[in-house]
Amino acid sequence: MRVGMILDNVYPPDPRVENEALELIKEGHEVFLFCLTYGGEVEKEVVKGIQVRRYKTNTFEYKMSALVYTIPVYTFLMKRKIRDFIDKNTIDVVHIHDMRIAQAAFDANHKNLPTVLDLHENRPEIMRFYPHMQKLRGKLLISIDKWIKKEEEFARKATNIIVVTEEAKKELANRANISPDKLVVVPNTVRQAFFNEKDTPAIPYKKSKNKFVLLYLGDTGERRGLDTVFESMAKLKHEIQNLVFVVVGKSSKRLEDKVSEFGLNEEVKVMGWQNDTTFPEWIRNSDVCLSPLHRNIHHDTTYANKIFQYMSLGKPVLVSDATAQEEVVVRVNSGLVHEAKNVEDFSQKLLRLYENKKLREELGKNGSEFVRNEFTWDKTSKDLKELYKRLA
Repeated sequence: MRVGMILDNVYPPDPRVENEALELIKEGHEVFLFCLTYGGEVEKEVVKGIQVRRYKTNTFEYKMSALVYTIPVYTFLMKRKIRDFIDKNTIDVVHIHDMRIAQAAFDANHKNLPTVLDLHENRPEIMRFYPHMQKLRGKLLISIDKWIKKEEEFARKATNIIVVTEEAKKELANRANISPDKLVVVPNTVRQAFFNEKDTPAIPYKKSKNKFVLLYLGDTGERRGLDTVFESMAKLKHEIQNLVFVVVGKSSKRLEDKVSEFGLNEEVKVMGWQNDTTFPEWIRNSDVCLSPLHRNIHHDTTYANKIFQYMSLGKPVLVSDATAQEEVVVRVNSGLVHEAKNVEDFSQKLLRLYENKKLREELGKNGSEFVRNEFTWDKTSKDLKELYKRLA
């Protein structure tokens, strides 16, 4: 089949889109990718076998995308581009990546082709935490309830829906009142190359033998739970005098102020965002890896991909009790779980890991075996491949 993937962003990079496209190509499908460009890129090229088709966009369209379900300008502009893409590439099935561009894709599908709605996350719920949604203008212009209703409408309209966890499947099926049979779970998992690659780039921080290093990879917004780690470290400074917390993620004034507030300028190393090719080396350079997410509907129904990156390289994890990540960590016995935002509970679990090297090794081994034997992309993508066999 000629699969038309619709992405409302530039490409590359987008690991999930690329992983799915490459897997479908291996299955014998042709994959055409609709994506955007702000100029300077060729409009048509082949990237790793993916037939990339770029359509020009601008900052005005980008800004209007935030208001897509308030003022339908973005949908109107994108609809024409997507229809052109579908017609010129003789698409057989429309695969829509996330819901911001979903209305335009459904409207552009004038041939009534089968549609796959690929929900990378619970977008309406995560939007609650966007900075512009904390301001009066954002609250007045953007209705989260409208986004929720649109997501349910698209789920009912799509031929099939892809979600990232079983928890997301249950939540959406119940909320949209649709059959679970319409939904397919395709989690974000790591490729074997991530943990097998030996020649990784050097990193700007190397721990000394006497340091005990905690690592966090990813976004550093408040909902990610780093404040829990900072407050715990301030309490544990005298019990774990060699503790270092390495944060590989974008810095911010808020983050820097928190580090100073807790007197951790020496113990916390905020490294800024690093190229993802260095991630394996950052993980190898640590003792315990963290995902202290706050609880909310989004975090409870999605995996932070970082936990599987951590586990693949044999590191024990310390994670919050956000439902999806707690379930997998407990089932695999690859780390310890603390109550979200509970500094005392986090501290107790961290001390347990610090004091017990044998436990750390056991948990790390369990996680590594699980990811390498059961949870790499080549294995977890089987339901995606089965879905397209049925569609064909």
